[in-house]
Amino acid sequence: MDPQISVFLLFILFTAGHSLRCYECKSMMGSCAGQTVKTCPSGSSQCMSSTAVTQISGIASKVYVKDCAPASCQSMSMNINILKMTTSCCNTNQCNVQDDPDPSTNVPNGKTCFSCDGESCSNILSCSGNEDRCIEATGAFGGQPMVVKGCVSKSICDATSLVPNVEGISCCEGNLCNGVQSVTQSFLFLCCSLLFYFLLH
Repeated sequence: MDPQISVFLLFILFTAGHSLRCYECKSMMGSCAGQTVKTCPSGSSQCMSSTAVTQISGIASKVYVKDCAPASCQSMSMNINILKMTTSCCNTNQCNVQDDPDPSTNVPNGKTCFSCDGESCSNILSCSGNEDRCIEATGAFGGQPMVVKGCVSKSICDATSLVPNVEGISCCEGNLCNGVQSVTQSFLFLCCSLLFYFLLH
C-alpha cells in the first residue's frame, strides 16, 4: 500500500477515535431520561449540562439542556428571582450523563443582591452555591426599558459582553451592591434573552 495512503488512513482513524462524544437532550418537562449520544463537531471540546427553573405566577417549570460545548464553556450559576439556572462543563467522553442539579435546591451562601419582580427592584434575594456577584442588566423591548437584577457566578460576569439584545450588563461584589431601581415594565423578555444565551452558547 502506498505510504501516503497509509498515513492518511491512520490520520482519519486517529482523529475519529478522538472526537468528543457528549449526551444531547433538550427537555422542558421531566428530565433527560431519553438522552442520546452525539459526536461533537470540530470546535467543541467540552460537554455541558444545564438545568433552569422558572417560577412565573405560581407556575414552576424546568428546562434541561445537554450538548457539546466550546472550549470557553464554564460552569456557572444564576438566580434572578423568577429564573434560577446552573450549568456544568466537562471535557471527557459522555461526562454530562447526569442532569445538572436543580438550582432551587442550592444552599444559600450568605450573599444578598437586589432582584426585580416586574414592578420593583427592591426585593432582596439570597444567593446560593457559587453565586458570588450581583448583576444588573438593562435592555428594551417594544421601546420600553427593562431591568433584571439578581445573583450570578463570576463566570457569567466574564461572559456578559457576548450576550445579544441586552444593552448594559454590570456585575459587582458585595451585598446589595446592584442598587435599587424601580421598573414599571415587564422584564420577562430580558430574562428569556439571558436564559437562552447561556443555555445555548
